[in-house]
Amino acid sequence: MAGEGKASLSAPSVRHVEVTEDEAGQRIDNYLIARLKGVPKSRIYRILRSGEVRINSKRVAASDRVAAGDRVRIPPVRVAERGEAEPAPHYKLPVIFEDEWILALDKPAGLAVHGGSGVAHGVIESLRAMRPQARFLELVHRLDRETSGVLLVAKKRVALTALHEAIRAQALDKRYLVAVKGRFRNERQRVRLALEKRTTAGGERRVRVADEGQEAETVFRLLRRGADASLLEAELLTGRTHQIRVHLAHLGHPVLGDDKYGDFELNKALRKRGLKRMFLHAASLALHHPETGAALRLEAALPADLAAFAEREIRE
Repeated sequence: MAGEGKASLSAPSVRHVEVTEDEAGQRIDNYLIARLKGVPKSRIYRILRSGEVRINSKRVAASDRVAAGDRVRIPPVRVAERGEAEPAPHYKLPVIFEDEWILALDKPAGLAVHGGSGVAHGVIESLRAMRPQARFLELVHRLDRETSGVLLVAKKRVALTALHEAIRAQALDKRYLVAVKGRFRNERQRVRLALEKRTTAGGERRVRVADEGQEAETVFRLLRRGADASLLEAELLTGRTHQIRVHLAHLGHPVLGDDKYGDFELNKALRKRGLKRMFLHAASLALHHPETGAALRLEAALPADLAAFAEREIRE
């Protein structure tokens, strides 16, 4: 059965493919996206909604997961013609650590981690294009487009599963460097404020503090306090969307340069003073290796533009 998966994806007939051990555990939509390269995601979700995709002869939802040995029915789908779909660009990003299980990269600001929301390609699509021989490459976590720093990728399904379990158990130590408006008072402040995601009338994703939201917890430590700005370390105890940014904005100390939750007039002035983007950097990630259990600490130095701004503008 597994050999059937090597047939041409543009073949005008229904195919039945057996899920391998390496593929097991992932959502059916992600399984199809990885397998049907060149097929628009909108088309993949359409065939899922229509019931044309089956697992062991049963209809499925996009969120259903595949298991080793499952028989997946894949209907005939049209693959984009050569030249029709823009290929993923090759982003040659600094490698912090790599072995056969995981890959850690130093992501620059301005680069999305994956395609979507108006972005055709991101880091993960670029990696897959640059490493066509790789059987498995998946993001362990995400960073906002304007956030720089440590980004972790799993190279095996079992590594991804183990690291996601570690995240749920709060066993990954994620630290960020962040510059904020005003003089942050406390040397250390633990913030527990639930967060709720919503979509604006214009289709923009926003997050706000709300009692009915998901639990979110951040620990902030003061590193340096200047006349009108402070440099903090933020430790994520949960990993909600925009968590650091929304927690700080709620405290009255928005992230400098944040164009969504920040002080917009201040941001204009900061651009003239050399801060061209949001001051938020994923500085370190400490974890236990998913295979050996060895302690790893992955670090990315503060980018030169942010380091220069902090040295110049945030002084005691």
